[in-house]
This record gives sequence, C-alpha cells and structure tokens, in this order.
Amino acid sequence: MMAQQEIIIAGFGGQGILSAGRLLAYAGMLDNKHVSWLPSYGPEMRGGTANCHVTISDEPVGSPILNSSTALVVMNGPSLDKFESMVVSGGMIITDSSLVERDIKRADIDLFEIPATKIASDMGNLTYANIILLGKLIARTNVVSKENFEEALKKVLPEKKHYMIPEEMKALELGMNY
Repeated sequence: MMAQQEIIIAGFGGQGILSAGRLLAYAGMLDNKHVSWLPSYGPEMRGGTANCHVTISDEPVGSPILNSSTALVVMNGPSLDKFESMVVSGGMIITDSSLVERDIKRADIDLFEIPATKIASDMGNLTYANIILLGKLIARTNVVSKENFEEALKKVLPEKKHYMIPEEMKALELGMNY
C-alpha cells in the first residue's frame, strides 16, 4: 500500500455512501492506520448527492478535506462529473456501471466499471452495491485488510443487522474478484 490513500466516495443519498466511508475508516483504524472521514451531503439527503472523503495513512492526517484523491468510487453520473478531475494521475476510478452511463474523460488513471447495483439486485439486496465497489478498491490498493473490514462491519452496523454480515462479505468478495 502507498503511504497514504485519499479516497472520495460519492453518489446519491440512500446508497450507503457515508456508511461505506465509515466502514473503510473504521477498518483503517483496526489496521492501526491514521484515518479521517469527512461526510458531506446535500440538503435533500435521500435522493440528493452525498459524498465523503476518507484518508487512510501510515502518517498523521493533516486535513480531512481532500483537494485531490488517489481513488474515486462513484455511484452516479453527477458525482463522476463533479469529482473526476480530482483524481491524481495514476489514481483510479471505480464506477457503478449500472448507474454511471458515461465514459471517463481521462487516460491517465485506471478505470474499473462494475455493475454493482445489478449484482446487488441479483443478490437480493441493493444495499450491497457500495460494498461490492469497496471490494474492488480493497483488492487493488490493500488500503485495509479484509479481516478488519469484517470487524468494522460488526462495529458499525447496528446489532439487528449483524445477520447480514456473511452476505456483505460475499458482496465484498464479488467486488474484489470482478
């Protein structure tokens, strides 16, 4: 892993954007990394735009606000329009190709198009789409360990949702191997 991963996760409210960021940050803490998680959402909440900045680093994090990112995970077109230019050359963009209909405009970054919403729908639960995309991010960057991601699910998800963790981990695996 590089010394610091600066990740922007963005999409519509209700897609689990902020939860995905919290899970990554928590897993980073469990990996004994320095982390920051900065959520941001429009006034509309559900259906409006949501994004979060997650920094996971071997060094203390100077600021939670990102002016550039090493990775962008996007779950809708407007978020790709807004954040594509912030990805550093050599960085990566992971899109939910079920919902993002345009190609990226750059050739200097790695692109992974995963039909996460369709895969999640086939699994019977749309809320797994964000986890599928995080799977690809984790597989490509080793930003956090799979084991600590599972531990983070146990800490972040409310107790009544713990029965979903085996399926969430299956979703993570699907993304990792896509």
